[in-house]
Amino acid sequence: MTNREINIRDPFVLCENGTYYMYGTRAKDFGMRTGGFDVYVGTDLENWSAPQAVFDSAKYGMNDGSNWAPEVHRYGGLYYMFATFTQPNGRRGTYSLVSESPVGPFRPNSEKPLTPEEWESLDGTLWVENGKPYLVFCHEHVQILNGTVCIVELSQDLARAVSEPTLLFYGSDAYGVPENPDGRYVTDGPFLYRAANEKLFMIWSTCPPTGYYQGMCISETGCAAGPWTQLPPLYTKDGGHGMLFRDRDGALRLTLHSPNRSLEERPVFFRVREGIERLDIAE
Repeated sequence: MTNREINIRDPFVLCENGTYYMYGTRAKDFGMRTGGFDVYVGTDLENWSAPQAVFDSAKYGMNDGSNWAPEVHRYGGLYYMFATFTQPNGRRGTYSLVSESPVGPFRPNSEKPLTPEEWESLDGTLWVENGKPYLVFCHEHVQILNGTVCIVELSQDLARAVSEPTLLFYGSDAYGVPENPDGRYVTDGPFLYRAANEKLFMIWSTCPPTGYYQGMCISETGCAAGPWTQLPPLYTKDGGHGMLFRDRDGALRLTLHSPNRSLEERPVFFRVREGIERLDIAE
């Protein structure tokens, strides 16, 4: 399969030993009750295997609503997936799953969401700093209007939160976003990246009237706790929920889904150039 034949949202790529493993939200029905997640395996970021199921959400009673935004990290010799599901109380939250292999099968690692149960939360991403694991995630605009990006410390087994969440910034802080009369600002898809010069960047997405885009910010302290300064966006052509990774040749890459229209979403890839104070797509 080629990228043009793959209909997923929220692509996430793990590169190991020259092989790429791509995960994403099954785009049908906007990722609702889709039964879990797949992996596509390839070696050139264009041609992929057929999708192989890596998590069966129905098997674990987790198919009652959202099956969103899986991302897979190697941590402590195992592979951990972080993904958003609808909780038994009807609200969304990010859970951790675990497997011995990047091709699964994954099984639940956390009994409860890592995000607050009473919150509408989504898109948790793992970040490790000074040996401590953290989850950076979004508190959704559907509950609080002005969505936020927050951080919470996790247990070493990534099975539970061990701190209260801390606010990092609001959706309304996005660079150049006009004021919304109803006060609603979207936040989704945070992902952190430590540059070669030790600067800490975060990419995240929002959806102003001008269209879905890939935002970016930089930590003033070099730590995930911030404070964070918003920068001009990384991509503005109706695409977002991206992540950054090193390809098999060591080049920095961005993947995101575009366009942001149901059943038309495709994974796209760009080379990225590191500047002193920002990242840019390399032409």
